[in-house]
Amino acid sequence: MHNISSSFRLQSFISLSRLLGLGFFFRFPLEKTSMEEVTEGINNLHVSEPHKKNRIQVSNTKKPLFFYVNLAKRYMQQHNEVELSALGMAIATVVTIAEILKNNGLAVEKKIMTSTVDMKDESRGRPIQKAKIEIVLGKTENFDELMAAAAEEREAAEAEEQS
Repeated sequence: MHNISSSFRLQSFISLSRLLGLGFFFRFPLEKTSMEEVTEGINNLHVSEPHKKNRIQVSNTKKPLFFYVNLAKRYMQQHNEVELSALGMAIATVVTIAEILKNNGLAVEKKIMTSTVDMKDESRGRPIQKAKIEIVLGKTENFDELMAAAAEEREAAEAEEQS
């Protein structure tokens, strides 16, 4: 009976964390997880705010720079603003993305926030602090015109390429 109850609580926790978009990751096989480990994980879990639909968490190793630039444009089209977020070495990438969008007349800075985040060093298992930046960009007044002009240029180039 205890195993069924523990298993049910574990599945409920996993479902809840997915529903809330918490991105809780287990570093051990789920079958061997004790309820004490799950409880400890829940107690150590800090939920500052729900996942935002217009937030881009940038990594400097996973995707090319212009993937993030184009994604930010799409988010601004859909939500009128985008929040770029990064930790550590990826901060330079976020600043570059913001500058590209601003220099092309597509975005204006609405807010820049910096902080430090307590994390666990995966290799050494000790706590470390990482720098964090969050930049909120909004659409410029002529954002839609610039995007439409860029789309027309692409279509003209594709038509010329096919003929």
